[in-house]
Amino acid sequence: MNAIPRMIVIIAATLAVMKCMVLALAGVRLAPARMAAFFLWPGMRPGTFAARRFPGGVWPRVLRGVAYLAAGAMLFLLARAIAPRSLPIAIVIALPALSLMLHFGVFSIATAAWRAAGFAAEDLFRKPWSARSLEEFWSRRWNAGFSDMLGVTVFRPVCARLGRTAAVLASFLASGLLHELAISVPARGGYGLPTLYFLLHGALVAAGVRGRVAMFLALLVPLPLCFHGPFLRAVILPMLV
Repeated sequence: MNAIPRMIVIIAATLAVMKCMVLALAGVRLAPARMAAFFLWPGMRPGTFAARRFPGGVWPRVLRGVAYLAAGAMLFLLARAIAPRSLPIAIVIALPALSLMLHFGVFSIATAAWRAAGFAAEDLFRKPWSARSLEEFWSRRWNAGFSDMLGVTVFRPVCARLGRTAAVLASFLASGLLHELAISVPARGGYGLPTLYFLLHGALVAAGVRGRVAMFLALLVPLPLCFHGPFLRAVILPMLV
């Protein structure tokens, strides 16, 4: 099995385990069909599937998702065209292109589909570029399902025992370890670098660093720690060449 299928299997298995943990801690009981729906949805709020509400907001999400999907696809085709001449530039273009297609395109359309089915699924990626601090970016804007899961399984239990600073650091440590599973393990290299990336962010959040400039610098300057060389070579480059 090469790196890309290995990454998909690991992410799917990790997601399933984390959903089981969230279900156990949340104490929400779902009928089998709704339990299956929860496991098929990347969000981490089982209560979303406890009752049908038909919340609306379907078509705006479909149109937005299609627009992001198209924009990401065009950028990815551009990256493939550039790759034979400049791989570094192609990679810089390919990473946001893949995010546009998956996080903002596919997930937005999936959210619309669940809302059309009568479940109040919420957007997982909520204009992260509008965040005004690193804390806001990670806790409320970027991948709300992931932050919900860490809130239930790590932040709240640690905060109750050791306080907020310890809970923040523990949450970012857990995030780093989970990203090791999704990034370093499939690539079979770069171990420890994603954890270092998230521990750095945890320290900045715990220290109360704020401001959009600081946020963007913290996200982008050390980004090669998260998406390190072994991952780029094993996962991204095969998509470009």
